Amino acid sequence: MLSAEEILCSTQQVIAGLEALRGENRGLLESLQEPLESQPASESGSVEQEKSGIIRQSLERIELGLSEAQVMMALSAHLGSLEAEKQKLRAQVRRLCQENQWLRDELAGAQQRLQDREQELVTLEEQNKHLQFMSSIRKYDLEEPQLDDKDTSSTKESLDDLFPAEDEEQSQMSQPHHSSAAAAAQQGGYEIPARLRTLHNLVIQYASQGRYEVAVPLCKQALEDLEKSSGHTHPDVATMLNILALVYRDQNKYKEAANLLNDALAIREKTLGIDHPAVAATLNNLAVLYGKRGKYKEAEPLCKRALEIREKVLGTDHPDVAKQLNNLALLCQNQGKYQEVEQYYERALHIYQSKLGPDDANVAKTKNNLASCYLKQGKYRQAEALYKEILTRAHEKEFGSVEGDGRPSWSGAEDSGSDQDGGSNLKRSGSFTKLRESIRRSSEKLVRKLKGVGMEETTPRNAG
Repeated sequence: MLSAEEILCSTQQVIAGLEALRGENRGLLESLQEPLESQPASESGSVEQEKSGIIRQSLERIELGLSEAQVMMALSAHLGSLEAEKQKLRAQVRRLCQENQWLRDELAGAQQRLQDREQELVTLEEQNKHLQFMSSIRKYDLEEPQLDDKDTSSTKESLDDLFPAEDEEQSQMSQPHHSSAAAAAQQGGYEIPARLRTLHNLVIQYASQGRYEVAVPLCKQALEDLEKSSGHTHPDVATMLNILALVYRDQNKYKEAANLLNDALAIREKTLGIDHPAVAATLNNLAVLYGKRGKYKEAEPLCKRALEIREKVLGTDHPDVAKQLNNLALLCQNQGKYQEVEQYYERALHIYQSKLGPDDANVAKTKNNLASCYLKQGKYRQAEALYKEILTRAHEKEFGSVEGDGRPSWSGAEDSGSDQDGGSNLKRSGSFTKLRESIRRSSEKLVRKLKGVGMEETTPRNAG
């Protein structure tokens, strides 16, 4: 098979040969034409005429060959121009495809940037709403005290809290109470970073109102934001896990709360160290949770470990150590380990009296817990002595010392000047009714206990 270039070259050679042949034949025809014109017509069939006819036929065929060769050359030139146009069109198509792909890439990039800007806009709007909301609730920072794992209960609590009714005399570790999240700090809670305190106070307020449908999403959103910004292993994430766990504990979702507390414990041990006070706080929260579920054997080692950490970090005579001793005593009491319970309460009582003074509310609470332990063992005289100490101390602190005739001397009494019999108008505190009811209730309980065992002294000497 010949290529197109070879065919074209051969055609050109043929054309050149045909043109030369045509010139020769024309020359021969002209040389033959002169004698024919001089001859008469009768001699027209001569040899010259025959040769002239043959030459003319050859010229016709040569002309036909040249025409065909020229057609082939024109066709070749046309095909060449078509191929060039085809290549040009292919180049344009490739350029258009490249431009199209570039435009597609530009469009995709523009769409991605638009989507990113829309997400940023939505995020900024949500942050703006959150900041406005946080600004509107900033007043709670002024209204609510700072919550940490220290006891912030008032020193002027009602004595009703010291002497619960018969059906309420279970420990706080075995009975659920309303808004345990709000009281988490008082029960060996957790440390709250400054930047999370406002959010924590808000969650506590919602939980105390029973508005868990607001408190739980608020905690989850804050937890998600912290994990995105700081990572899952940041100590602030552990703090939010503690807060959410306490809210779940309020809702009796103990399994979810336990998972969160274990996660928080692992984070704090990894980032803060196994002997950090925050680790002790999480251990205490986990022990309280197990205590509420009645798993006292699982809770006791957690509480003991928290006690060891507090003793190591804070010292053996710190009030937080006494608080941990109280919690450990409650766990042991629910297991019937009364000898250990007495030791823990006596040690906690010694710490409170030496560090906070005999008038601190924790002293009265610990004495009340110890007296309750004595009652459960049938040690009624020891329990009676403690209850009398609590009542006497509370009475003297609230109303003044008891004089020799047994009548109270009221502090802060004002003489109106209108009583001619030497009496005075006594300005009584609003908590007098509660005090009287507490004393009456406690005294009646002791009387029932003493009568039940047939003791010689069946009634307290100062029952009322």
